[in-house]
Amino acid sequence: MQRYIAFLRAINVGGHTVKMAELRVLFERLGFRNVETFIASGNVIFEAPVGNLLQLEEQIGRHLQKSLGYEATAFIRTPAEVAAIVAHEAFPVEEVDAPGNTLFVVFLPSPPKDAVKRELRGFRSELDEFVVNGREVYWLCRTKLSDSPYSRPLLAKTLGVPATVRNMNSVRKLAAKYASGVEREAEVKTARPRSRRRMPGR
Repeated sequence: MQRYIAFLRAINVGGHTVKMAELRVLFERLGFRNVETFIASGNVIFEAPVGNLLQLEEQIGRHLQKSLGYEATAFIRTPAEVAAIVAHEAFPVEEVDAPGNTLFVVFLPSPPKDAVKRELRGFRSELDEFVVNGREVYWLCRTKLSDSPYSRPLLAKTLGVPATVRNMNSVRKLAAKYASGVEREAEVKTARPRSRRRMPGR
């Protein structure tokens, strides 16, 4: 059995309310073991036989849509992958930690196409900046989310695929609880060294 972490789209947003106890039961009905939820934004930790992750995502998505009555996409990562997401330094530490700045992680089903990457780079401004790394987009928002011109619907339209957004602080806490030990160490060793580089033009 392999531990997985599912980041679910459309859970407790947009008028769709799902109790975490209900969500755990839905995952257990699929035969998954040791099911846990982490905060109420649709993060589910579970164990399942090692297999094709795309098929697993599709299985969960179909089950949730049938049970909840609306589409709820699943983005699955292993604990090691979550640890690597946290370890990756998309922006200088001082920028991420600056007062008023918030770092978000956008989870995708697959790496974005080159055209999408170019468009995201073109969004760079004094308020927002995006960096792509694999199946994740790191979004540094230097203002309130409500004041950013790149609302989640606009970002989803640009990406052209389903996506779900998490605050990096939540992802860090999740990684600290579920991606510790050997799994985390194995991935962190492959992450880029942390550096306090300056962004061009600053």
